[in-house]
Amino acid sequence: MDSKVIYDVFYLLAAILFILGVKLMAHPRTARRGNMFGILGMTIAIVVSILYANEQLESMKIFTLFVIGLCCLLGILFGGILATRVKMTEMPQLVAVFNGIGGLASVLVAGAALVVAINFSADEKFASGLSGFIGSITFIGSAVAAGKLQELKFFKKDFPLPTFVRHLINLALVLSCGWAGYALLDASPDQAVLLYVAICSFGFILGYTLTAPIGGADMPVVIALLNSYSGLAASATGFVIGSNILIIAGSLVGASGIILTSLMCVAMNRSLLSVLFGGGKASVDVDADVVYATVKRTTAGDVAMMADMSERVVIVPGYGMAVAQAQNAVSDMAEILEKRGVTVEYAIHPVAGRMPGHMNVLLAEADVDYEQLKELEEINPTFDTVDLAIVLGANDVVNPEARKEGTVISGMPILDVDKAQQVVIIKRSLGPGYAGIPNPLFAQDNATMLFGDGREAIQEIIAALKDL
Repeated sequence: MDSKVIYDVFYLLAAILFILGVKLMAHPRTARRGNMFGILGMTIAIVVSILYANEQLESMKIFTLFVIGLCCLLGILFGGILATRVKMTEMPQLVAVFNGIGGLASVLVAGAALVVAINFSADEKFASGLSGFIGSITFIGSAVAAGKLQELKFFKKDFPLPTFVRHLINLALVLSCGWAGYALLDASPDQAVLLYVAICSFGFILGYTLTAPIGGADMPVVIALLNSYSGLAASATGFVIGSNILIIAGSLVGASGIILTSLMCVAMNRSLLSVLFGGGKASVDVDADVVYATVKRTTAGDVAMMADMSERVVIVPGYGMAVAQAQNAVSDMAEILEKRGVTVEYAIHPVAGRMPGHMNVLLAEADVDYEQLKELEEINPTFDTVDLAIVLGANDVVNPEARKEGTVISGMPILDVDKAQQVVIIKRSLGPGYAGIPNPLFAQDNATMLFGDGREAIQEIIAALKDL
């Protein structure tokens, strides 16, 4: 049997594992198994690609294989370091970095193929230009997103140019890339390389000008979109080098990223165009001092008594829980309450945290039963039967201002926490969320504030519960 046929069979097996992995990762109960399927599929794809390259190499075989092996070892080492050192709170930044690395890999592979090509067809040149264009945008855009999520000072600065001027620059960059891509189709090998560099250069600039003005509140959408970009770039690169497995894997990533982006936009009541081009809603100025004039403080002991006397307690996690690494303490508190006959559930907003599914990941790490996690559509109709809602570090996703006109979050689906019998908000301060507007929930008659670090506050509540 022809060795290429054998390789294709293994590539098909890898593709099936990728598809099964994506399917299984759609549910937390099977996500770990899906992840393992994905790892196995990628391992098969890498090994088969190395074996296939070994057959195709005609010169410098030993040296080239050594370089490939060295790169694989460096990748394994880098991945191992990240897996052991990156905190769960930094997972969104890591996802953004991975998206960027995927985009840069596509730029380099497509560029290398263009350099060594002798008779590239017009279709292959088009795929190369597309890969370089999308990959370069993904790389710089992901770097900016990671910087914003890490709250680095450089990326927190306002974009220096007016919106109209920025749009003109973006349009000019896109048209320049289009011109270079068109010229690439009939270019000689030497000209093709220069045009490819031009496309990537324009793409790098466009990646910055597109992403830098986007606010932190829209980062979940941006991360999902950049994930899709990295997949599209990989798929285009697959056409360039004739790799079916790369086309399939890139298509899976691209399609899933687009679907996730759409879901995030719906969850935020934003259009994708408004996120990308800064078409956000204008906000009505509100005096925070006026809104918070009637805020009431509480203590861990009072919260423990409220929880102990409740029949149903709903915990609403937000990014503050992630920052405080409070998920394990929350799980311990829930276990104590459950032993006393209290029903404990978790209300999960789709954009809580800084990436899609952020809260689900954190709670899964604390071994919280998935059945206790309730999505917005499921739990909102029942909030009026909740005895106590504990909001831990969430802000915009529980802000009743979303029900009013004229705010930056108008129309955004929120968790109806304000309808619970009693609400306790655990936060370090009355500081606003990403939307930058006050939250009148904090000053409602049925709401009290417990100020402090999330984990320490929960631990104090646990201590008070044990004393009851």
